[in-house]
Amino acid sequence: MLLSIIILNYKSKNLVRNCLRALFESETDFPFEVIVADNNSNDGVGAMIKENFPQARFFQSGENRGMGAGNNFAVRQATGKYILIVNPDIFVFPDSIAKLVRYAEANADVGVLSPQLLNPDRTLQHTCYRWHKLLTPLYRRTFLGNFDFAQNEVSRFLMLDKNHGEIFEADWIQGSCLLIPKKVFDQVNGFDERFFMYFEDTDLCRRIKNSNYKTIYFPEAQVIHLHRKQSGGGLTQLIFNKLMREHIKSLIKYWWKWRV
Repeated sequence: MLLSIIILNYKSKNLVRNCLRALFESETDFPFEVIVADNNSNDGVGAMIKENFPQARFFQSGENRGMGAGNNFAVRQATGKYILIVNPDIFVFPDSIAKLVRYAEANADVGVLSPQLLNPDRTLQHTCYRWHKLLTPLYRRTFLGNFDFAQNEVSRFLMLDKNHGEIFEADWIQGSCLLIPKKVFDQVNGFDERFFMYFEDTDLCRRIKNSNYKTIYFPEAQVIHLHRKQSGGGLTQLIFNKLMREHIKSLIKYWWKWRV
């Protein structure tokens, strides 16, 4: 098997349905498998897949183990040379998968490959980054981002000096849609499961880069990402927004692990 496509579901049955429909309509000249793992959603996703997409492989994890552990669980079922980690809110175009695999096959030094992510109106989402500095998350999520010094840092972080219509190497890429050779994923032991949600993708890219592989932003392949930022809202949201608190917890774990 050349490619295993991984979808991790948590209470996103309708998104999974749309994602699967687009995946199985892809124009490829190679076999691929689709694996859906569920983090104990109890949303009926298994029955939906059995009825509508019997060619997909479905696995129930039995508990919500988070993004990293849930994807690791799914990847352990995979048989492909490459794994394509796809969030349920991703919609691929017919040629997206073929373009990604073709580039990976021609570039053995690539450890992470990402398509260009677009909003539903086809505007660009900035999903490739340089490494965080200590205050980067604070600048992005609070009123401090209004100051010039903070805007300069955010521009550096988002790689706004790059032409996002061209292929280039990034430090790390958002984990919504990533193609990774399975041997590379296994070599670095997959996602660090201490990150329940957020920074598991940053950490994975860092370990892959430290293993002398490249992280490539590849805009010749495009996908739609129905992105909803759920962890923003400023400092007051630390009280009310569980996902923002989880983001802060993961940031602290990340800084402690890497101490950079």
